[in-house]
Amino acid sequence: MSDTRVGAHFGTPVIVKAGLGMFWARLGSLHALESVSSCRLWRGWLGSGMPSADTVGRVFAAICTTDLREALHHVYTRLKRNKALPHLEGLTVAVLDGHETHASYRRHCRACLQRTIHAQEGDRIQYYHRNVTLMLVSGKLRLLLDVESQRRGEDEVGASLRLLDRVLRTYPRAFQVVLADAFYAEAPFINFLWSHHKYCLLVLKNERRDIYQDALALFALQPGQTGKYRHRRCVWHDVSDLTSWPQVVIPLRVVRSQESYSLRRQATQELVRETTEWLWLTDLPAALASTERVVHLGHSRWGIENYGFNE
Repeated sequence: MSDTRVGAHFGTPVIVKAGLGMFWARLGSLHALESVSSCRLWRGWLGSGMPSADTVGRVFAAICTTDLREALHHVYTRLKRNKALPHLEGLTVAVLDGHETHASYRRHCRACLQRTIHAQEGDRIQYYHRNVTLMLVSGKLRLLLDVESQRRGEDEVGASLRLLDRVLRTYPRAFQVVLADAFYAEAPFINFLWSHHKYCLLVLKNERRDIYQDALALFALQPGQTGKYRHRRCVWHDVSDLTSWPQVVIPLRVVRSQESYSLRRQATQELVRETTEWLWLTDLPAALASTERVVHLGHSRWGIENYGFNE
């Protein structure tokens, strides 16, 4: 690891290890890390004293991102060589999602995005950063591959296309399928993945779309298939070869899962019956992914929230 400083008191590896220690110990901030700097553990592991919170923050802003990406690729290569990346549902899968890291009304930088917050006291300008992250999902192992910052004047999909363009050059065979939420159900995104010989599996929500209405009409003409996802009882519908979206260069497939399960309310301890409905849009052929496999893959998209952003 390297950065742009000259004659620095703390080397870049010391700063990186301090940041890793903060995350591994689940400390909430750099100031929380500095508050435990007197612990003898740090000197033995870092080989020096603990740098201040200002130093850690300043150096992380100057670290060469190419070095970080090469380190992640090295980890991926070793895991792949040691066969530690098994397939998920018989496929290699990556999850793509956006995440807002922080927001402030006062502090901002040249790269900050802006939005207007309407409050009782009046309108206020809020500054925030939003990133698009790609995570490789392999059984119980999740590996964050890369991240791209959303720029001013572009949406999340624009940042994701820039991210995927770089990732597919570095990891051309790391995954076959990309999972994403309904925000990515756009023709340029689907066509981009198809042009790079990758499949997509996206949440479908917009009821005004022709493909949504056509799928519902076809579901009504076919009997549902009973199934099970974890402890949930499901009724599945699956229609293929839909051409209701002329901007997309390939026929699409829509899978619906109507799920029912029991839930105990925390406040009253009352056992109630809940039902949910999920629709997924994909170009995965049925020969490669059955209805049950599509349902399991669709639900695994939450892994990036639980194990990527939250953890």
